[in-house]
Amino acid sequence: MTNQYTELYEEVRELLEKQSCSALNSVREEAMATFKSLGLPTRKVERYRYTDVKKAFEPNYGLSLAPLTIKGVPYVYAMKDAPIDVTPYYNRVVDAAVTADGKPTTMRELKGEYEPDALTALNTALAHDALLIYVPRNTKAETPIRIENILSGEQDTMIVRRVLVVMEECSEATVFFVDHVKSAQRFLTLQVIEVVAKDGAHLDMYELEETHECCNRFSNLYVKTGRDVTVRHNNLTLNNGVTRNGVDVYLQGEGAEVYLNGAVIADRGQHVDNNTIIDHQVPRCTSNELYKYVIDDEAVAAFAGKIMVREGAQQTSSQETNNNMCASSQARAYTQPMLEIYADDVKCAHGSTVGVMDEAALFYMRQRGIPLETARTLLKTAFISQVIDAMRWESFRDRLHILVDKRLAKEERCGSCKICSPLPASTGGGEAAE
Repeated sequence: MTNQYTELYEEVRELLEKQSCSALNSVREEAMATFKSLGLPTRKVERYRYTDVKKAFEPNYGLSLAPLTIKGVPYVYAMKDAPIDVTPYYNRVVDAAVTADGKPTTMRELKGEYEPDALTALNTALAHDALLIYVPRNTKAETPIRIENILSGEQDTMIVRRVLVVMEECSEATVFFVDHVKSAQRFLTLQVIEVVAKDGAHLDMYELEETHECCNRFSNLYVKTGRDVTVRHNNLTLNNGVTRNGVDVYLQGEGAEVYLNGAVIADRGQHVDNNTIIDHQVPRCTSNELYKYVIDDEAVAAFAGKIMVREGAQQTSSQETNNNMCASSQARAYTQPMLEIYADDVKCAHGSTVGVMDEAALFYMRQRGIPLETARTLLKTAFISQVIDAMRWESFRDRLHILVDKRLAKEERCGSCKICSPLPASTGGGEAAE
């Protein structure tokens, strides 16, 4: 199986290098060497033990090499002279970007300094284009930056997606990614998002997956923080086939805070796996993690979250929670919260639950004339609302409550795919169609 993708790389390498910039091309060979040495992850790899990667990657997908298009947005790379209220702050990754002092620098962050991961290495080797979201120092993006990934085609397709988010000192932004699908073909999305949040930055990030059962999505998010940084990541899976989301957070500046919120609704034969690591490397940092799953029919859900507190990372505060509601006897939930602590002045807790619907509550509602399916839907909605209510983006939060109600009631989605149209978008649009 590994050979299938190494051969693909050799076939398209010349075209990849021709279409890409040197920032991407300079890291391909090393990335492919890493992928060859690791191979596609099997269930023997701890972080992939709950997901059959081989089965998802087995079909012979065509590789999408269409150039990234962003409607209405000129490819302007230097942002240092932009007025404070100018949005959006995104463009293609090129050979240089502008730092806070206005000096160009190569995109070193594209390579990253992370725990080796085969799928991240494969993404690095095959990415022909990338999206840069760059918010300058002391700048607040007044409206959310919205990126829509629309999967459409006439044949089974593999999408390799790379995103780099650079938040300069004391910057602030809300970034929203949504995955849609417009055709019935099988799609394999291989995504890597890297976030560099420098001192005093504040980032609210949202990811919403609304695809179908023939879509497989493997995503790895890497976050590095400076001092007094706040990062909130909200990950929501409402419709999918097989999904595996990895989140690695490195708290590298004192006073940093990170909040990871996840909500999953899965039924039929859907599979959702969220795997997280929060690495407290310095003192006085805070992390809070809450993932809630509602799973029905023969769906499979997995959560594995590890909190690492390094030696010297005193006065760490961390809370990790995973709750699962199995709405059928065939549904399966796997949960593995973990703490690894090498400091003594900390406040850390973790926990998980796997349960079924409250029969007493169902009986109470039935006694008051509420139909069984309606009562079941109400219990599911109440269970998952805690994650949604924690989101700060009010218009999206309100819209999401509607989407969740429809999803739990198993209503058909609109054919025109206007899920996010009422949400405020950045100036100049923001659709990145695959």
